[in-house]
Amino acid sequence: MRHLKKEVFKILLLNSHNQLIKEVTVSEGILTASLVHPREVFRPAIINNARAIILIHNHPSGNCRPSEEDKKISKQLFEVGEIMDIPVIDHVILGHNTFFSFAQEGMLK
Repeated sequence: MRHLKKEVFKILLLNSHNQLIKEVTVSEGILTASLVHPREVFRPAIINNARAIILIHNHPSGNCRPSEEDKKISKQLFEVGEIMDIPVIDHVILGHNTFFSFAQEGMLK
């Protein structure tokens, strides 16, 4: 995803053993943004009986530090996941040869 010219938001659907069920592209945006709504994130998780999800998106700029919008959507999706009993295990932002993990940074609560 690091070579993409647009921001792309994907989810990894996981089973009860945290094994990958499916990768789903939720949205494709413009150079600096991608529109994401909880409906589009959790619909594939429900349809595919996912037990948990991981959020992934790229930053075409190569800088993987989260924007304020990234932080806001992560918090929102984490809260929706708790309500729906489909936990968000991580949100990973991909840059050029690097990544940022919300879980590793303790930012998923």
